Amino acid sequence: MTFIIGLGGGIGSGKTAASDHFETLGINIIDADLASRTVVERGRPALKSIAEHFGSEALTNDCELDRAYLRSKVFSSPENKAWLESLLHPLISEEINRSLNEASSPYAILVSPLLVESGQYQRVNRVLIIDAPEHLQSSRASARDNNSAEQVQAIMKAQADRASRLAVADDVILNDGSLASLHSAVDKLHAQYLELASN
Repeated sequence: MTFIIGLGGGIGSGKTAASDHFETLGINIIDADLASRTVVERGRPALKSIAEHFGSEALTNDCELDRAYLRSKVFSSPENKAWLESLLHPLISEEINRSLNEASSPYAILVSPLLVESGQYQRVNRVLIIDAPEHLQSSRASARDNNSAEQVQAIMKAQADRASRLAVADDVILNDGSLASLHSAVDKLHAQYLELASN
């Protein structure tokens, strides 16, 4: 069984920058976001269910998922959010399991923005949280995705707060400096994880 590190953090914390660096060190990255996109690809049963529930506006002209439309529906309605989660979470879980079973590096990393909220942290051997002050999260996320400040705030509210994330963390990288300092922190943990995985 592969030794699994769960990597989490709020929007704009630097999860992707950290996981990208682990990947350059030869570690298999299993991305829950990627799994969540895979299960709603064109032709998948979940996409058909979404279109039936939210109407044809949930699809683009190319019959792909209209993410912006779906986001607006889900973040404005707890019922819609609950319905979508009950549809997608089991499918995403299956997709993640498949990828973890195929991992071939000394340890694998499961990257998930909802590591804490979805309970995914309970299926990993160790939890690494990339932490950042909220003002930095907000400014990074707005700059990266052209999201409005309001939308970033809504996403941050929907995610676990910093205290909840830090409460389940075995390791924390405070990402409030340069990319080089983030990489250096990842390098240190990589050495530690190789040792843990070999035992």
